[in-house]
Amino acid sequence: MSFENFPLDKALYDVMVEPEGISFLKTQTGITDNEELKAHILDLQAKAYAVEPYPCIRAFRFTRLKISKLPAYNQALKLGREREGAILLDIGCCFGNDSRKAAQDGFPTHNIIASDLRKEFWELGHELFKTTPETFPARFIAGDAFDPSMLQVILPRNSVSTARPELSTLKSLNPLRGHISAIHASSFFHLFNEERQLHMARALAGLLSPEPGSVIFGSHGGIAQKGMATDDIFGQKFDIFCHCPESWIEMWDGQVFEKGTVKVEARLKELPMRDKAHDSLSLLAWSVTRL
Repeated sequence: MSFENFPLDKALYDVMVEPEGISFLKTQTGITDNEELKAHILDLQAKAYAVEPYPCIRAFRFTRLKISKLPAYNQALKLGREREGAILLDIGCCFGNDSRKAAQDGFPTHNIIASDLRKEFWELGHELFKTTPETFPARFIAGDAFDPSMLQVILPRNSVSTARPELSTLKSLNPLRGHISAIHASSFFHLFNEERQLHMARALAGLLSPEPGSVIFGSHGGIAQKGMATDDIFGQKFDIFCHCPESWIEMWDGQVFEKGTVKVEARLKELPMRDKAHDSLSLLAWSVTRL
């Protein structure tokens, strides 16, 4: 999906930035002055927008926390606490704010893997949060998740015979097949058409550990009946394919995983009015748990 390069608008800061995100950034960066923090965010926004003119960057959505608002988040944290060597993958991580939130809340940082198409976003994340690869040692892997050399589609594992790979040496996601306990994918699936969403679901399913309780979870645009919807982010309009809860559940339980081997939960949530761009577009929050 390509995006038109609309001019940045500083006025959107006061409209789109949420108190929770600002509080998190203050804690992470040590910048407590509101105006100083705003200037810091605006500087990083401009740098990121020069890399790719994503509407979510223009609308300051990169300052928001998504992962901790999801029902399956505590399940993922519990896996991090109780399952030896549990790995969390944050796919489509952008600046890595959700990876950092999970680390703050107790998921072992050295067992977190973040991935995005552009490594520049992860590097800008270090600049935004005032960290380095040494002070925040989550592993980042850049690459196109539709490239088989990065992530090849395989059937979900019922058992794993390979040893857990050394995360610091990874160049792709493929060695992690069957080894990941929790996968977070928010504002990700709706970037693709229906066929590519199914492809990506199958690709991620192959990474998931066969142990009961392993979970894939996230949120993205959804509608009451699956089909096309128009998103409009302050004048940037584009068409997206959206699932409804019923079609999303049907896809995972039967098309991706063998029917009856997973528990799928999905529900639509109304978007805040400042985010609501189309009468039919809502937020689809979901989780897929291995039984």
